[in-house]
Amino acid sequence: MEVLAQGTGEFKPPDPEGHRAYIQQHKSRALVSKVMTEQEAIGRFVSDGDYLSYDCNMLLRGPASLVRELIRQRKKDLWVGGKFTYVIVSLLAAAGCVSRVDVGFIGLGQALSRALDEGRIKMTEWSNTSITMRHLAGAMGIPFIPARFLGGADTFHYSGAKTVTDPFTGKPVTLLPAINPDVSLIHVHQCDVYGNARIFGTSVAPVETALSAKKLIISTEEIIDTEEIRRNPGRTTIPYYAVDAVVEAPFGAYPGNVPGLYRNDPDHVTEVMGAVRSSDPERLEEYMDKYIYSVSSHQEFLEKRVGLERLLWLKREEKIKEGYYI
Repeated sequence: MEVLAQGTGEFKPPDPEGHRAYIQQHKSRALVSKVMTEQEAIGRFVSDGDYLSYDCNMLLRGPASLVRELIRQRKKDLWVGGKFTYVIVSLLAAAGCVSRVDVGFIGLGQALSRALDEGRIKMTEWSNTSITMRHLAGAMGIPFIPARFLGGADTFHYSGAKTVTDPFTGKPVTLLPAINPDVSLIHVHQCDVYGNARIFGTSVAPVETALSAKKLIISTEEIIDTEEIRRNPGRTTIPYYAVDAVVEAPFGAYPGNVPGLYRNDPDHVTEVMGAVRSSDPERLEEYMDKYIYSVSSHQEFLEKRVGLERLLWLKREEKIKEGYYI
């Protein structure tokens, strides 16, 4: 195909055959329990230098408890690809965990501006849909996927996309390179011990994020019996054979929400947004010391920094109705 134009952005070269070989060698379909703590999951499956993806964001069913554990373990040189990258990337950048970012959507606050100005991180611009389609291509095992958008825009110039001549129509078409993350993080409503996971309500791209990844860590609001999964398999969003670790983490998306279970905490959201937007770097350091470094686990974070009364209020505010999962 004739290349008509290409962006200047850096991207991880697609390797569909390498990904296929990894899955064949490392992904077993045996029904074995994958339950472990967040410390064990992050320590075992996330390595320095990994390409890391996650589904959703810090405000909506994001893997917040797993991200905090990443920071506690001081992982380094991560290349992060997320659809909504503002708060999570700001925290990771401030902690020195991330060096490169594939941007879906981002609002530059002071924390990220400082990291960019100081050369601590590099960003390649895409779009939310582009990042999702790149994960879809990775899940399909193909090196790229065509798109009817992005070409001709400023975002295209700063991306790693290419515009080529479509061999079927002779017209220009944009190609997006596939993403196969080294590891993905996803928070779900329910999961069994093997990794069969359920997500209800508003979502972004959990299936694409899961099936494109070499390793997948699931955090879940609750672990349910496998017989419940088998009674209604159509409700399973992510199959067990894609999953490497299951972490039970009630309120694992806090300070964000999980649709149907609890709302986001407006006070904490205001606090973290203020910290990442502040021109004073000490404000963000104080936030991270209080909510991440000073506690050893998600459970301790909830007990010491949130409290039962606040958590119950968040559940009441969501107004869960009987029969929500019916």
